[in-house]
Amino acid sequence: MLDFIGTIVLVAAIIVSINALTGAMPISTSQRIALSIGAGLWAGLAAALAAANQFRGASPLGPLMIGAVIAFPLVATAVAGSISASVRASLLGMPMPFLIGLNVWRVAGGFFILLAAEGRLAGPFPYSAGWGDVITGALALPVAWLALRGQGKSLVWAWNAFGMLDLVVAITLGVISANGSPLQMIHAGPGSEAVQMLPWSLIPTVLVPMFLIVHAVIFRQLARAGVGAEASQ
Repeated sequence: MLDFIGTIVLVAAIIVSINALTGAMPISTSQRIALSIGAGLWAGLAAALAAANQFRGASPLGPLMIGAVIAFPLVATAVAGSISASVRASLLGMPMPFLIGLNVWRVAGGFFILLAAEGRLAGPFPYSAGWGDVITGALALPVAWLALRGQGKSLVWAWNAFGMLDLVVAITLGVISANGSPLQMIHAGPGSEAVQMLPWSLIPTVLVPMFLIVHAVIFRQLARAGVGAEASQ
């Protein structure tokens, strides 16, 4: 039952988030459609690789494969943003309150805690990733409201830093908790096994890169706003 509910929630989170992000970008309709299709195909590839057990820690290429799937959209976005002014404008043109509020989906991190209760995750990974996501998601709307009112910049910075750090720590703990992986350092029952398989693999391979990009854009917007504020003084 938990897998069934998780599938519904995670697929909904991916579809809604991708369409919301492309819809918020100041780009043409054709570009929006192309970007949505590309993101959808990438999510489909991540799901297909997981279905083929390519992310399992016991697989020789498992850690490398899941690392590549996580890293590719991050590197591609960073490179595109660095060499293309239009890409930068599209990313930075999204409203900050919207980007912050999108993190409300992170409350679904509670699934990690439920998986740990079922004995399908173990060690520090599910609790760090789970509670970190729940806290980030629960605070997303109040912080978005502050950003909308142009208030609490320091709180927005702190929330964004916490949210990004939570994802980085979760990835690290997940990798070093994977049973059979040459990178394993934490030996605790099933470790991070559940997130190496569907539907839970969609979290590290699709949602985590997406939210890391969102956090990076928010940081860039905050920095740009700070420069603008200093210039106006």
